[in-house]
Amino acid sequence: MNRIKEVLNQPEGRRLEFKAELPEHSDLAKTIVAFANDAGGDLYIGVTDDPREVVGLDEEKLMAIEEKISNIIFDRCYPAILPEIKFISEGDKHLIQVTVFRGSTPPYYLKENGKLQGTFIRVGSTNRLADEAIISELERRRRNISFDSEIIPDKSVNDLNIDGFKTIFKEKTGEELSDQALRKLELVKDIQGAEYPTNALILFSDAPLRNSLFHYAKVECARFKGVSVDDFIDQKSITTNIATQAEEAYNFVLRHINKGATVEGVYTVSRWEYPVKAIREAIRNAVVHRDYSLTGKDVKVAIYDDMVEITSPGLLPPSIDYAAMESRQSDARNKVIAPVFKRLGIIDQWGNGLKLIADEMKEYPNIELRWREVGLSFQVQFVKLDYLLNAERIKDVQQELQQELQQELQQELQQELQKTTLYSEVLRCIVSNALSRQDISLALGQKKVSGQLNKVIQKLIANNLIERTIPEKPNHPAQKFQLTERGQLFLGLLAK
Repeated sequence: MNRIKEVLNQPEGRRLEFKAELPEHSDLAKTIVAFANDAGGDLYIGVTDDPREVVGLDEEKLMAIEEKISNIIFDRCYPAILPEIKFISEGDKHLIQVTVFRGSTPPYYLKENGKLQGTFIRVGSTNRLADEAIISELERRRRNISFDSEIIPDKSVNDLNIDGFKTIFKEKTGEELSDQALRKLELVKDIQGAEYPTNALILFSDAPLRNSLFHYAKVECARFKGVSVDDFIDQKSITTNIATQAEEAYNFVLRHINKGATVEGVYTVSRWEYPVKAIREAIRNAVVHRDYSLTGKDVKVAIYDDMVEITSPGLLPPSIDYAAMESRQSDARNKVIAPVFKRLGIIDQWGNGLKLIADEMKEYPNIELRWREVGLSFQVQFVKLDYLLNAERIKDVQQELQQELQQELQQELQQELQKTTLYSEVLRCIVSNALSRQDISLALGQKKVSGQLNKVIQKLIANNLIERTIPEKPNHPAQKFQLTERGQLFLGLLAK
């Protein structure tokens, strides 16, 4: 498959967009600016997106379209953006590919709108107007500084409570967190003879200032019932300083997932239902690399019946590609926090984290790693494939049963859907617990087991709606009856 065919099979996204024809001037400029402010990207003109189809451009107009694209970018975008424009062919159709590289002097914006109203970023497959916080982050990127390295000028280092952080630092490194160490780690900066704490030190502290400035710098954990957020079983807000957040969140996950044992040879081997090393790494990455400049957004760790999901504020750094996890990529958004976490042993050598996740995923073929950008957040999911398959199987069984009830079951069963009879009442009696004949009789308000009840029970067994709990001994004195999967589905139809 050639390169263009591979591209045409990909969805629109952060680095890819398709247009059937040359967009309006402002729309084209927004896309170019958004690509330059982010990871770069490719715009293909001559391709519809929905449905995906190569419609092509008039060959005689290609040169004129190319010139128009160049003029729009030159006239409307600032600072200067120099794209690569190519003519390509797919079959007998002609396309134009506009490649925009990641810019080195952001923020880029529309000249006529100005920086505050004309800066756009790429969020998924859309161009979004950047707010002041994002513009500030783009300006920091241009100056090669990070938000966590900026100082808090109106606060003295001596006013901060960092005792807890000092204790952790001593435990993990064996060294004292001295004033010299604080300066070396850039947690404190000297400005004209005065020392000020950086945002990073505030985040590592237990001072009231942390809760005041960074009340959102927390991890919200929840174990939900089922596969939606409608009901939760347990939840926890982790509001400690950031040095301990990742491990607390990881321990929350361990409390809510299962650990089994398998026999390998003469040994019994314990095994978690999820790749816990990969989950721990994902949680650590969420805390270490989140965008702390995005106010009001916290890290979220959610556990459902079918997956563990970790969401971190901030888009993936432009140079990181999750699809190439084994290539040891590294790009620390937080240039002060990340080295400190490395000293604490919370993160490994640069670039090893994604490879660690990729390696452990190979040992869990029943778990699928999924990742996506949701708004201005990055989300990782560890999904149970067997749960999805089981859900599909149940759905198929339900469809088969409905068809069977409509087409093949006796007319008497169809009539049960329209009225309340002993047949359906027996089913309802044992919906929650297995019952004996006597228990069923009492639940129905009968003084003793009637001949009619015995006939109904036999009929329900014959129709595979109930089953004996001791099938090999039908007349066992402890015999009880319980719903089959088919019986549960049938009872669900009765309720409709």
